[in-house]
Amino acid sequence: MTEWNGCSILVSVEAGLADLTRLSGVRTAVISGENTLPVLPGLRDLLPGGGLARGSVVTVPEAGLLLLALAAAASAEGAWCGLAGVQEAGVLAAADLGLCPERVLLTPRLGANWLQVVSSLADGCEIVIVRPPSAPHAQLQRRMEAALRRAGGVLLVAGEWPAAQLRLRVLRREWSGLGYGHGRLRACRAEVAVSGRGAASQAQPRWLWLPAEDGTVAPAEPPATPLRELPARDTTAQAALRVVRAG
Repeated sequence: MTEWNGCSILVSVEAGLADLTRLSGVRTAVISGENTLPVLPGLRDLLPGGGLARGSVVTVPEAGLLLLALAAAASAEGAWCGLAGVQEAGVLAAADLGLCPERVLLTPRLGANWLQVVSSLADGCEIVIVRPPSAPHAQLQRRMEAALRRAGGVLLVAGEWPAAQLRLRVLRREWSGLGYGHGRLRACRAEVAVSGRGAASQAQPRWLWLPAEDGTVAPAEPPATPLRELPARDTTAQAALRVVRAG
């Protein structure tokens, strides 16, 4: 166990898989009776249906603020979240957005049996965030997706997942706060695109503060000067999470 601001965070590793298999009893304080899990207000217009569809897989190229922000609202309303392959710094960054560290199960390092660990987390958590260390075997991937649909959870993947229902990607971004050779990065305005099946195939990119100066995620106006589109990232590389705090 580790402590942050008086809140306990359960930290497990692959060797502790036996503990994770008992997580089915964790699902006592969950969000029931809904087909979707809630997201932050600033993300509702971005996602088809205004939330995360239960039983779905959502991908983002890297384990940054956008990926973590997707889980914040559901966690704040009582959902348990599992983080696999994401370092503890990611929990602290997401906590600023509303993710509750007391309901987070953290497995920071994954090995060859990582999909088994993720499946065990999905038994007890409504949202599982994973940064896969390798591509999943096709048969095991299908089993994971079937289990996810039965449990009504959501899998958020930092990287690629061939059968994902939704894919989010930052197209452009600009930071504010720097002057001529001085200042601090205070806010990031980003254009986020959504692609996928059904309504997602018709979704339009949205501009967001990711984050705003106060640390929140909120809708943003497009910049006055058009920005160059970012190149696609190599999702096979492990992207490090950098936390930038305003003020």
